Amino acid sequence: MNELQTIQNKIFTLRGKQVMLDKDLAELYGVTTGNLNKAVKRNLNRFPEDFMFRLTKEEYESLIFQIGISKGRGGNRFLPYAFTEQGVAMLSSVLNSETAIQINIGIIQAFVEVRKMLAQPSTDKFSILENRIKRLEDYMEEILSDQNDINEETSLQIDAIYKALENLQEEAKKKTERPKIGFITDKSNS
Repeated sequence: MNELQTIQNKIFTLRGKQVMLDKDLAELYGVTTGNLNKAVKRNLNRFPEDFMFRLTKEEYESLIFQIGISKGRGGNRFLPYAFTEQGVAMLSSVLNSETAIQINIGIIQAFVEVRKMLAQPSTDKFSILENRIKRLEDYMEEILSDQNDINEETSLQIDAIYKALENLQEEAKKKTERPKIGFITDKSNS
C-alpha cells in the first residue's frame, strides 16, 4: 500500500465532512497526539468549528465499531479531535517544520483523491461497501442467533419449571383432598 492510500484509509466521514483524527495526524507528522493538540490549543483562533471539532462519545464509539480502531491500552482520557481538509491545511502553519510541510502536501492530495472518489463512485468502492455491510450483517446475525439460542434455552427451562410447579400443586391437592362426610343425596329424585 502506498503512502497516499495509507493516508486515504485514515480519512473518515463525520458530520457530513471528510476528516482525519488527531492521533492519525500526529502519527503521520511523527509527534505525539498530546504535542499536536498542544500546538493547536496555542493557536485555537486558527481552528474554527468547520476546521476542527471534538468527537462526541457516540461518534467515537460508532467509529470504533465501524472501522475497528483500537481504544488503546487504558483507553483515551479525552475524546479525539477531527480535522477537516481546511484544518489539516492550517496545521502546516502551526507545525512549522519541513517534515510537517511534506506530510501536509500528501494529506491534502489524499483529501483531493477521496473527494474525487466520492464524486465518481467506482464499482470498487461499492464492492468495499458491500463487503462492509455483509460483515456487519453477519455479525448482527451471529449476535441475534446467540440471543435466540439463549432465549430458546431459557424458554425450555421456564417450561420445565412450570411443569414442576404444576406437579407439586397436583400432589398438594391430593394430600389435602379428604372424603366428604355426610349424607349422599340424589338430587335427581327430589
